[in-house]
Amino acid sequence: MDTAEAIDRAMGALIGGALGDALGMPTQLLSPARIAELYGHVEDFVAPVADHPVSKGLAAGTVTDDTEQALLLGRILVVSGNGFDHTRWVNALLDWEREVKARGSYDLLGPSTKRAIDAINDGVPAEEAGRSGDTNGAAMRIAPVGIMMQPEPLDALVAKVAETCRATHNTSIAIASAAAVAAAVSRGVAGGDWRAGTAVTEAIRLIVDLVGTGVASQESIPAAFAVLEIAGGDPWRAAVISANLGGDTDTIGAIAAGMAGACAGFSRLPQEHINRLKGLDIAQVRGLAADLVAARMAKSSSGKDAAA
Repeated sequence: MDTAEAIDRAMGALIGGALGDALGMPTQLLSPARIAELYGHVEDFVAPVADHPVSKGLAAGTVTDDTEQALLLGRILVVSGNGFDHTRWVNALLDWEREVKARGSYDLLGPSTKRAIDAINDGVPAEEAGRSGDTNGAAMRIAPVGIMMQPEPLDALVAKVAETCRATHNTSIAIASAAAVAAAVSRGVAGGDWRAGTAVTEAIRLIVDLVGTGVASQESIPAAFAVLEIAGGDPWRAAVISANLGGDTDTIGAIAAGMAGACAGFSRLPQEHINRLKGLDIAQVRGLAADLVAARMAKSSSGKDAAA
């Protein structure tokens, strides 16, 4: 695959994730019944209700912590080179939370990340601070690792995922969940596609009843893969299904639409919706995608050199 196509798919992952995030922003934490009562069937960006616990005050189409932290992790990956700068990463998360508080946002660091950073601030080493982090924060922001790393060798991809999880989500369930998402993104950037979808009938009820849509990794990440399957790999359809699930809709949407976007590519995303996203600089995202793909290509070249 040439560099231009890889960057298009990398952009698809990042912007697809942003679409799923923004569409699910007003419905997060609500039940499917409450979503239907307030909005009917969500099929476009809508504003949250005035008393929403975390999304109140945000305009329709605004991205949240899912997108912002994914882009933040991507930048840390680029400046870290072959390693991963845990200190820089933790400080970046702290700076990010201070910034969003200053903006008046209520969508702050998730429970595992917050707990880990509090521990680090109390003197606990970063490699120990994340040992209780089992929620979906690692998986929601992992797409840049999938962009940077080739799908093979799988051990190297999983090792990079684990490295980025160490400070906040150093548990087997969180790492496994994030690795599954990163592998799907990586395969998409490599040229992979998704299977044809299945009927949407009863899909939301089945996902809610059989899988769950909470912040626990064992719920929201399998839910995102189920959404991806039902959507047939269509990023916008994945975002719409996610927004109507209830629970952690923005994160499930970001993960599902991000994986779908990696397979579809930016050029096949709905540009009319992308143009209405708020809180996102497309030019900066394109620059980040190019940097991550350059790192991916460099790793591929060095691997070939080593093999030779």
